[in-house]
Amino acid sequence: MRGMSESPDFSRPHLYAVDAEDVGQRLDNFLLRYLKGVPKSRIYRILRKGEVRVNKGRVNASTRLAAGDQVRIPPIRVAEPEPAGAVPRPLQEQLERRILFEDEGLLVINKPSGLAVHGGSGLSFGLIEALRAMRPEATGLELVHRIDRDTSGCLLLAKKRAVLRDLHEQIRFNRVEKRYLALLVGRWKRSKLRVDAPLLKNVSQGGERVVRVDPRGKPAQTQFSVQRRFADYSLVEALLETGRTHQIRVHAAHLGTPIAGDDKYGDAASNDRLRELGLKRLFLHAASIGFCPPGDKRQRRFSAPLDEELESLLERLAV
Repeated sequence: MRGMSESPDFSRPHLYAVDAEDVGQRLDNFLLRYLKGVPKSRIYRILRKGEVRVNKGRVNASTRLAAGDQVRIPPIRVAEPEPAGAVPRPLQEQLERRILFEDEGLLVINKPSGLAVHGGSGLSFGLIEALRAMRPEATGLELVHRIDRDTSGCLLLAKKRAVLRDLHEQIRFNRVEKRYLALLVGRWKRSKLRVDAPLLKNVSQGGERVVRVDPRGKPAQTQFSVQRRFADYSLVEALLETGRTHQIRVHAAHLGTPIAGDDKYGDAASNDRLRELGLKRLFLHAASIGFCPPGDKRQRRFSAPLDEELESLLERLAV
């Protein structure tokens, strides 16, 4: 039986005893932190196969840990951590410029599009690995939540376990407000629309995540409101009521107005036209996030400006 402070031999199965710091945490988040060096895809694979057990029973990624739980972790190969020098200096400098707020317990960053939050799947590092290399003294640095690789904008990271636990609790009870900006292909006539459509997540044979609207899926709600209209496009704000995988992208496509630049759920012909106008990414941006910092009852809101590429496209569309 081991605790988080020990260094187990991951080549053999072992049991982990859940302590007070882990209570309430999702099982997948726990494993991502505990199995540092293991690709995210590998962790979700052993979860899907039922190789991870809690109190000898089968569990899923969303299982919440309770005090006294025993987590059985199967034999697993852990990659050697990348040295700090593996993170390119230009990327480190870019990330420093995109930090929106930082104190002893919290870091808020405007994540660039194209950078995954985690390494793995052919990537030697992601945002979290780069930030750990930039902040070696912050030994507890962890992602509070995630956004897609192709999405830019506000992302929270905790430097302390207590901060991570507090913010996870706020997310769990929907006390964190996330607002996104998205350019949709099509001109909306209405100003506001609330989508309530359940989402079902599948994994293709190639390991790619694909989500669709399906009555068998999990509840998902998004509030859309138009910010600007163009001849053939609509800039909308999307307020998340739930946080499902690819939620905004799938709900927008479900309405018949997919997000500009979306290669998975979007319109290929429209994406080709937009590339000619300079859009080479998904037009989805986590514009703001609001929450109560641990120890503070007042809500704070952090905002991330649109990247220059997105602003330039809007200027071209307005002509």
